[in-house]
Amino acid sequence: MLFLVAALLLLGVGLGAVAHAPLPVGVIAAAVIGVWLVVFAVRERHARRHH
Repeated sequence: MLFLVAALLLLGVGLGAVAHAPLPVGVIAAAVIGVWLVVFAVRERHARRHH
């Protein structure tokens, strides 16, 4: 439960920061996070198939 509260707090701080940033900065940040999540998912899937 504490982890969930901390995650929501960090999400709120992140969204607040993005709301004050220019639109291209938010789009670039979203793209970077999206690419990182895709790379993470591919690595996890690859690791599970080989173990």
